[in-house]
Amino acid sequence: MNRSFYQKYEGLILGGTAVVLAIAIWQAFWSSGKISPLFFTGPSSVVTRFGEEWTHGRLKSDMVYSGTNFVIGVGLAIAAGVVLGVIIGWYRRLAMVFEPFVNALYATPRVALVPLILIWFGIGMWSKVFIVFINAFFPVLINTIGGIRATDADLLRAARAFCASDWQIFKTVAIPGAVPFILTGVRQSVALGLIGVVVGEMFGGSQGIGYMVYYGGQTFQTDTVFLGVVIIAFAGIVLTWLAERLEKRFSRWRPAR
Repeated sequence: MNRSFYQKYEGLILGGTAVVLAIAIWQAFWSSGKISPLFFTGPSSVVTRFGEEWTHGRLKSDMVYSGTNFVIGVGLAIAAGVVLGVIIGWYRRLAMVFEPFVNALYATPRVALVPLILIWFGIGMWSKVFIVFINAFFPVLINTIGGIRATDADLLRAARAFCASDWQIFKTVAIPGAVPFILTGVRQSVALGLIGVVVGEMFGGSQGIGYMVYYGGQTFQTDTVFLGVVIIAFAGIVLTWLAERLEKRFSRWRPAR
């Protein structure tokens, strides 16, 4: 039996309606003058600020700068996290050596390392990229290690019984089985990577969406602050949705329990 349009898109309809209603109420309070522009702003003011920044301001260049930091940082984090995760997850003795360092760095708030990163890399682009990297790296690493360790023992025994090499086992058993875990880590790294973009650009930055939010706060331009927050939130929603779709596509690869 085919589902109705409402049943098929119930989550989108209810969620979209709630968002529209919240924005309408927010705008109504703003238009009535019950919200002080010193402490808050309204949707129409944010839209106006977006138009001004897009046509006459630095919004385009800020978005390109932040997007570049994000793509490079998260891309390097995914590549390094998968490679190291496979190695640490597969080789028991290497895991014993590296796990204390992994656990210590994973438990350390990354924002506490920002001053040190700025000393190492300066206030240019690469300090921002490294902050994104270190935020996005650990979810991929931890999930990849978990995925490799969750490889079906019966499949491993069968592969070794047929004299398969480590590379053949990696390629046909371990890595395919770990793909759903890796994609879970990717989804988490996307969100943490966006946090890294904002934090990196707020500390010692001079451009980017994070700097725009920081500058707006310092100069009491609440509409600028909200514009930056909305852009970051929208990017997070889109990127998380794409990662979730990718994760669901490969969820059938997850080993049965």
